[in-house]
Amino acid sequence: MGFDHKPVLLRETIEGLRIKPEGTYVDGTLGGGGHSESILEKLNDQGRLIGIDQDGAAVAAAGERLARFKNVTIVRNNYCNILQVLGSLGIEKVDGILLDLGVSSYQLDTPERGFSYMSDAPLDMRMDDRSEMTAADIVNNYSQSDLARIIRIYGEEKFAANIAKHITAAREGGPIKTTGELVEIIKASIPMKVQKAMGHPAKQTFQAIRIELNRELTVLSDTLEEMIDLLLPGGRIAVITFHSLEDRIVKNIFRNAQNPCTCPPDFPECICGRRSKGMAVTKKPIVPTEEEMSQNPRSKSSKLRIFEKI
Repeated sequence: MGFDHKPVLLRETIEGLRIKPEGTYVDGTLGGGGHSESILEKLNDQGRLIGIDQDGAAVAAAGERLARFKNVTIVRNNYCNILQVLGSLGIEKVDGILLDLGVSSYQLDTPERGFSYMSDAPLDMRMDDRSEMTAADIVNNYSQSDLARIIRIYGEEKFAANIAKHITAAREGGPIKTTGELVEIIKASIPMKVQKAMGHPAKQTFQAIRIELNRELTVLSDTLEEMIDLLLPGGRIAVITFHSLEDRIVKNIFRNAQNPCTCPPDFPECICGRRSKGMAVTKKPIVPTEEEMSQNPRSKSSKLRIFEKI
């Protein structure tokens, strides 16, 4: 199938970035190029867009979609390397940055990528297929305590300990190789009456393994403040998240960038020397309209936060 990822919160994101026709912008999670296409349509000949994605299928698909534009540069890389990417292009500062942290429809709906719990496929889940480690390595090699930890923290799964116990017991009979095998193990770990009251029982565990494998939260927390520093005065960064762990990281980093002072509240004046980098434009995250959620159910959990550089 072709690379398809309907961009969520598209209008809100483009409006929030306040795009300058002559500006330089970065889409750090290019995907199929939907958000980037809308950015490029607002740029003139002096404007420029750099699209970054670690997924080879995304890079190929976006290259085709954006082929009519002459002012776009597409780089296969992880956005955590944005400094190196921009440095190699001779770019020091930019007018705007976008991150859409969702898993694409292509990744979810292509069974052999191993992201989905809805089909039986090899346990892969790599965003970048050049990486050696796969989801199978985590499932089969992590200790029971480490499995429980990542499923509990990254999946926010209350049955994490029992799931980890069942995984380690099952792999004693041989490695767990497919998503289907893992789904059955997870189902056996959660009481049936609980399963009937929840969504798919494997959703949170699959999320946890994917986040661990691709270092999604680590990359975000390690890079977001660096991205704020790359903005020109008045530049904006827009981040679309899809679960509470991501949103919490974005909210906290934006808040600390706005008010980094570490002095006690009763001090008459700041002596720590930390100065604000800007302000969070969104006091609360922007969420999809009812219309968008009905047209694109995968947008339901999305949240958009925007920060503006001083």
